[in-house]
Amino acid sequence: MIDTALLLDLLDAPNELTWCERLFGLARDQGFGQVLFAQVASRHARFENAFVRSNYSSEWRSRYDANGFAYVDPTVGHCLSSTLPIVWAPSTFSKGASNALYEEASAHGIRSGVTLPVHGPQGEFGVMSFACDERPGSALTRAIAEALPGLSLIRDYAFASSARFREPKPEIEAPRLTRRELEVLQWVMAGKSSWEVARITGCSEATVNFHLANVRQKFGVNTRQQAVVKAIALGLITPEDHHR
Repeated sequence: MIDTALLLDLLDAPNELTWCERLFGLARDQGFGQVLFAQVASRHARFENAFVRSNYSSEWRSRYDANGFAYVDPTVGHCLSSTLPIVWAPSTFSKGASNALYEEASAHGIRSGVTLPVHGPQGEFGVMSFACDERPGSALTRAIAEALPGLSLIRDYAFASSARFREPKPEIEAPRLTRRELEVLQWVMAGKSSWEVARITGCSEATVNFHLANVRQKFGVNTRQQAVVKAIALGLITPEDHHR
């Protein structure tokens, strides 16, 4: 059981430092030594503008932000379209860039956990992750399931109590993509290779790769998959856009 008085202490925190200390303490009481709370103004906002507070390794946080991992993190992708928590499992991070993300996170003691979506009444979007260094397994999964009611309460109180610390950041305008760049990106979203996109659009493969390079540069990302996720997050394309 979670102590309601400790939840109320979040609302009464006199400053942000105290708020963070109390939040991290609540997570530890539930068996999770590491926690992250992150929120943006809407699901279409740039993740770079997020209000983020965590006790993750500062080295890992820097790596995560510098590489734009939020745009390939499967827990973030899940929370964008669901109100249900996602318990981390090896299969969660089994594809592409997310596998490398998981390997790096594990090296920093973030091996297992659960991520809860944050969907606020004004369209706010965020995630709250509770993590530990234990290896995934059925016993840990059961423990997380038992802790979920308490973790959900922490998430709700964290969202409500953090409002006074979240200063709105000016939104950076989404990059403008040409019609051809959007078309190429939509086909990549549909799982097509550069060769296949070239055949479909009547362009050369070199031209397709040129357009994708421009998109990656405009978005400041390293891979086409990151570009697709970022374009979806910014509302430039949707999963329903690809040609049937």
